[in-house]
Amino acid sequence: MSPPLPRTSPSRPLPLAGEAVAAGFPSPAEDYMERSLDLNEYLAPRPEATFFVRVAGDSMTGAGIHHGDILVVDRSLAARPGHVVIARINGEFTVKRLRSTATGMELAPENPDYAPTPITPDTDFEIWGVVRHVLHAL
Repeated sequence: MSPPLPRTSPSRPLPLAGEAVAAGFPSPAEDYMERSLDLNEYLAPRPEATFFVRVAGDSMTGAGIHHGDILVVDRSLAARPGHVVIARINGEFTVKRLRSTATGMELAPENPDYAPTPITPDTDFEIWGVVRHVLHAL
């Protein structure tokens, strides 16, 4: 199974407020918009290397990634330890955090109910891309 290719559609910039919204005590709202924000440009600055994938499961809830979320994945970025990646391991796709260990590398879940998967020389393993954003409804 290959991850889906990006869908191309005309860009539709939306208004972006001139000030950030306080997450604590609210401040008075501004009466103007700073500029337009094109979500395609913001989420996928390299559309030719970007794909979207829906999450199934709960192994990454500690990273704020939940069942049904949509991940924005960039294939042009080099994966480094600490990155959340989409990987194919032994023929199955997964989303996990790439982690360096004393003995090599592993794919680590962000849920204590799951164990990390060591990457050994015998592992059929390939990184498909680095997760840049997670989209989920509130």
